[in-house]
Order: sequence, then C-alpha cells, then structure tokens
Amino acid sequence: MKKKLVYIVSLLIAGLFFCTTNVNAARTDMVDVSNHNGYMTVSNFQDMLNNYGVKAVVTKISEGTYYHDYTAANNIKTAQAAGLYINGYHFARYSTVSGAIAEADYAATLAKADGLPVGSVLVTDVEAEQQNGLSRATNNANNKAFMDQVAKYGYRSDVYTMSSWLGNKIDVNTGGWIASYPYNASGKQWYSGHHSWQWGSTYNFAGSYGNFDVSQNYDNFFTGGQSPQVDPKSTINNVVSVKGDSYKAFTTYNNLGQANVGTNVISGTSWKSNGITVIKDKSYYVIGVDTLLPQASTTFNRTVVVNYLNNYGVLAYDSKGNSIKDSNKTFKGGTSWQTKDKLVNIPNIGYAYEVATNEYIPIKYAQGSGFKG
Repeated sequence: MKKKLVYIVSLLIAGLFFCTTNVNAARTDMVDVSNHNGYMTVSNFQDMLNNYGVKAVVTKISEGTYYHDYTAANNIKTAQAAGLYINGYHFARYSTVSGAIAEADYAATLAKADGLPVGSVLVTDVEAEQQNGLSRATNNANNKAFMDQVAKYGYRSDVYTMSSWLGNKIDVNTGGWIASYPYNASGKQWYSGHHSWQWGSTYNFAGSYGNFDVSQNYDNFFTGGQSPQVDPKSTINNVVSVKGDSYKAFTTYNNLGQANVGTNVISGTSWKSNGITVIKDKSYYVIGVDTLLPQASTTFNRTVVVNYLNNYGVLAYDSKGNSIKDSNKTFKGGTSWQTKDKLVNIPNIGYAYEVATNEYIPIKYAQGSGFKG
C-alpha cells in the first residue's frame, strides 16, 4: 500500500548477525506487495510462510484506470506455488460512483488476466487526494459501487484505509483493513473489530530484499475465499523475539558463554536463529557468528514451541531415552509447552526440554533450533 513514514529502531552490525529483523512486532499474518518489492519468487514467499507465519499475500493489481502493476501476474503465481492465499488490491483514484464502477471494471479485468482466482479478495485502497476532499457519504457510496461491481466478476472485496480516515472520511462498519502504525506493536490488538490491521510498512524478511507492509488478521476473510494450499511446513519457525517492550538492552554471549561487548540486543526485536547451543545446561539461540542469545532473555523463557510440520507431531522421550508411544499426537507442530530453565541430557537423545513429568522433547524440535523440515 502507500508507504508511510514510521520510526523503527533496529540494530545493525554489519557482517556479524545472520539477520536483523524488526522491532516490536505484532503477527505477520499477511503481506502486501507491489512493483516496489520487485518480482517475488517462490522461495521469497516460502521463507515468509515457513519462518514468519505469513498466511496471505495481497498484490497490487492496478491504479485508477491507467496503471497495471507489471509484477502482479508473477506474484500471484509464485505466492500460490509457495502455498499462500493470494488476493489483490486496486489503488483508488475515483471520486464519483461512475468513476468507481469504471475502476472496478478495469481492476477486475486485469485481475482475471493476471490469474487472480475467483473468490479471492480484490481490495479498494482508499487514501488518495481524490477522496480526501469528498464527504463521508460520497466516499461511502463510491466504495460500495466499486465493491458491488467487483462482485460481478466473482471477487469478494473490502476497503483499505488509514485510521485517521476511519469514521471521518470513510465508514467501514463491517469488514475493513485498517492501517495504523504504533511505536510498539507487540501484543497489541488494534482494530480487532475489522478483518485486518496493517501495523507496519518497513518490515524486513531475511529471505527477501527491501521493506514490506505487514498486517495482523482477525478472521479468515483474507484466507477463506479460495481452496487452501497449506504448506505442511507452516509451523516450522526459527524466529525468536527478545522479551519486553521498553527498549531494555539484553546481553549476548560468545560460544564460551562469555558476555559480548557492544552487541546487546533491544527488547522487542526479533531474530532468526540458526540453532541452539547449550552452555551449563541452558539453551542459547545462535543469532550470529559467535553471538548467542540466552533463551531466558526471549519470549520463550521457560517455554518450548514444537518446531515441526503442522499436520504431524514429535515423539517425547522418558529420562532413559525411551520414546513414549503416541506422544506425537499430543506434541504437534506449533503447540506451546511450559518447561524448566535448565535442559536435561537424555541418554542417546541429547539435550531436551522437560514438558511433563518424565516427558522430554529434544532441542532439535524447538522453535529456534534451525530445524527446516
């Protein structure tokens, strides 16, 4: 969508970290892309799905009645191939009902040609100067005309707008995709009465170049309109987040367990972990060359999330290294379990988290372990 300036604090240490990602993140359920992001590849989208929990993509289709986004067809194809739900958006320039209908015809015709599946959402992005000076009633009527016309092509529709326009220049009484960028988005549920909240426009994915708009969804509107192509790896995730939200600095350590100097990480930041190292029976995430982040400093403090396929589970073991029958039915991919601050070294298994009385999950199946399926 239209890029808006937002102040984000990030830590950049060239050549040291595998990834510096984002400060104070909410969920990244949905990403919108356009020519500003270039031609997205299948691997770009697979990385978003597997490592960041992205479920849906909205790609720009058109603007006014004069611009066709040249990346749309590619992005539709590659997002589908990666197993993501794909939708489209049109940047509105209309100021009358007739203009809205004309733009809807233009957008939907191009969407069809680009391969956007019937049943997907074709959003009208309403935030331009053409709508700024209109009355709320006029904008509402124009938006309804656009959405009604889009429906004739087999697409669902919705309105995207910025929060300052909501209830002022536009009414979005049902549905809606609202943009509002807080200084700290972590744990927030802004605009939860709508389909989705776009909370950031400068998100970075380790597997993709540049900045991305990201949103937190509150229902399945943007994922429920077409046959799912769910990748079983969607619960495999190696991103870890530093706990807290007040920009406190947390110490990192080297491979000898000694505190590093000048490589502290800030509360609320997220990092892609390349593996787990154990020092004195405690787990540390490998976020850089000789740079370790204690699990106790993250939101996974005394918690283990099963890093495995979403349609399977992992076996737990007892203290003697024997597998526990049918435990994989309980410890499914993506489930979260309380554990202790120290690991247990199990015979023939290695270090593991205690998740129940005499039940242990190997560290290789914990989020942040680097496991890729």
